[in-house]
Amino acid sequence: MADATNDTGGAEPPEPLLPDDSVLDLSEYLAMQRAIGNEIRFQILRTLGQNGDLSATQIADTLAIETNTLHYHLDTLVDVGLVQNRKRSSPDRDGLSSYYRVSPLGTAMLDHGVEELFRREWEFADRYA
Repeated sequence: MADATNDTGGAEPPEPLLPDDSVLDLSEYLAMQRAIGNEIRFQILRTLGQNGDLSATQIADTLAIETNTLHYHLDTLVDVGLVQNRKRSSPDRDGLSSYYRVSPLGTAMLDHGVEELFRREWEFADRYA
């Protein structure tokens, strides 16, 4: 009788990460991970997550970032879908103002990604301090 194990020494291939009808593919999710792997982009995402809609000026002032640097990183976060850019009129100004907010994917990335690791670090410190 033939051995039923495969040539990988009995190891099974991993389960698929995403369903066949997934809205995003693996490369898009990995692009999101890469985007928040940059400390400035992570701080931008976290600041928006804690404060809600902010203008670029408000973000730059809060994080003490040059505006050209900020826009480079905001563009990256918008491109990968972690941040949304909204334009709206303001009663005290003519024209439209641009505001940024964390997207639902950005919120999920914060809540279940890096910040979850931070929470566990605090739990570990409290437990073993």
